Amino acid sequence: MRNAEINRRTAETAISLSLSLDGSGSGRIESGCGFLDHMLTLFARHGRFDLTLTCRGDREVDDHHTVEDIGIALGEAVAKALGDKRGIARYGFFLLPMDEALILSAIDLSGRACLSYEITPTAEKVGSFDTELAEEFFQGFVRSAACTLHLCQLSGRNTHHILEGTFKAFARALRAAVSSDPAFSGEIPSTKGVL
Repeated sequence: MRNAEINRRTAETAISLSLSLDGSGSGRIESGCGFLDHMLTLFARHGRFDLTLTCRGDREVDDHHTVEDIGIALGEAVAKALGDKRGIARYGFFLLPMDEALILSAIDLSGRACLSYEITPTAEKVGSFDTELAEEFFQGFVRSAACTLHLCQLSGRNTHHILEGTFKAFARALRAAVSSDPAFSGEIPSTKGVL
């Protein structure tokens, strides 16, 4: 089983995270941020990952540190669970319709951190969640997972649908990338021999 546990402590957050890449889609999320809990529950379900997460953050300031540090911890967990990435597909993409929103997600578990984020929510907040923080989550994930991630909004007017579609598309693309590829059975999918 490809599992990882991350305990990340800073002056701003305390995060405990457990991830199984070969799970059933179970999510038990307690970040202190309701909208992020919902998005990460969707991520676990649609990626078929088992994810348990608790976070205590300095939310009296705002949600920035909580959201960014959870992205970092999740990226660390994916990298740790994949090990040397032998036998994986490496690439994954998904085009996800969420009512009027259409979101494209494409990922390369390349060992190189690059985020292209072309998601434009139509509102500054969903509930109490600052929508600009979604990009901070994905930036944190990309840096610590050392992957290339493209997220592109092709259409959409409803901010909740746009962000929900983004997290679901991300989960589906990541599921494809971490899946086994028979063409690379036991091999690292790179001419360099390392990812």
